[in-house]
Amino acid sequence: MGFFDFLGMGDKTNDIQEFVAKGAVIIDVRSPGEFSGGHIKGAKNIPLDTIGSKINEIKKLNKPVIACCASGMRSAQATSILKQNGIEVINGGGWQSLNSKL
Repeated sequence: MGFFDFLGMGDKTNDIQEFVAKGAVIIDVRSPGEFSGGHIKGAKNIPLDTIGSKINEIKKLNKPVIACCASGMRSAQATSILKQNGIEVINGGGWQSLNSKL
């Protein structure tokens, strides 16, 4: 396992495809301004600094989650928070890279 794999940022195309097959929702944890500058079609924008207060809302979706951001660092933090709250989640990394894997 490499350093980026440890952070949940290694090559995970197969994992992402498995999550997509299970009907995963994409949560983009960038700021609203960043999100409005470009995002994955159908993604929900829940900024990292608000994700802790949105746990119940995310759980109500009753779907696995693919978290993304600009580079993968904020989505790694969001992934950790969501996992701690019992949500099935994977770090999709940067949104542009993730978009190319969908």
